[in-house]
Amino acid sequence: MNSNRVSPIEKEAHPLVEVHNLSKHYREGDGTASTDSKLRYILDSVNLEITRGEFFVLLGKSGSGKSTLLNLVSGIDTPDSGYIVIDDINITQLNDRQLTLFRRKHIGIIFQFFNLIPTLTVLENILLPLELNGDARGEKRAHALLERVGLGNRAQTFPDKLSGGEQQRVAIARALISEPSLIIADEPTGNLDEETGQQVLALLLELTRDAGRTLVMATHNPDIVPLADRVCRMHDGKLIITRRQVGEGV
Repeated sequence: MNSNRVSPIEKEAHPLVEVHNLSKHYREGDGTASTDSKLRYILDSVNLEITRGEFFVLLGKSGSGKSTLLNLVSGIDTPDSGYIVIDDINITQLNDRQLTLFRRKHIGIIFQFFNLIPTLTVLENILLPLELNGDARGEKRAHALLERVGLGNRAQTFPDKLSGGEQQRVAIARALISEPSLIIADEPTGNLDEETGQQVLALLLELTRDAGRTLVMATHNPDIVPLADRVCRMHDGKLIITRRQVGEGV
């Protein structure tokens, strides 16, 4: 009998994301190692575990390192030291091509400013991640997602004809189309009015929770905090737990 086999219960409890001693800095001054410049740590030896299916919220003022941490976890940026494991894969050991392929399949990203391609229709924007993966079977899934986000009749519309809230709904559908295990949202309601932002947030939570996805969100919005499974705050390059998961020890 293989004693190293992971049971279904153990696999479910195993963290989806593991961040180990992660640091990122830049040099103030002229960018050289001269005595007149000094290192400023954006992230300073950050450690974090995020479980499968968790809604994890990251708070902090502008410049606190929230977006930097999300960019590192999503593989958009690379750390100066430390490493990140997602679904048992150390992504900091992947080369650029491997990282791109991993991100396309395992991570969905939602940006504050939507990042839709203006020359593509709504349907084409949603299908783009699948096409980049060589998967031509997703049109039925894309139409189903459009129905879920309330845009079933806008498939052939171009982004500039949509409101901000509608564009963010398209961005949510695009992030979910590949059925990734991890969704990363960087201020997804920050460019929307309060009412629209609440609607978009409710939709995002509904879709990710229905599918059992892990959602990691950076935000300035304190109204989101009560909805989260766990909350941390970035301060001076450190990660401070402000609320733990239900049932987790203090």
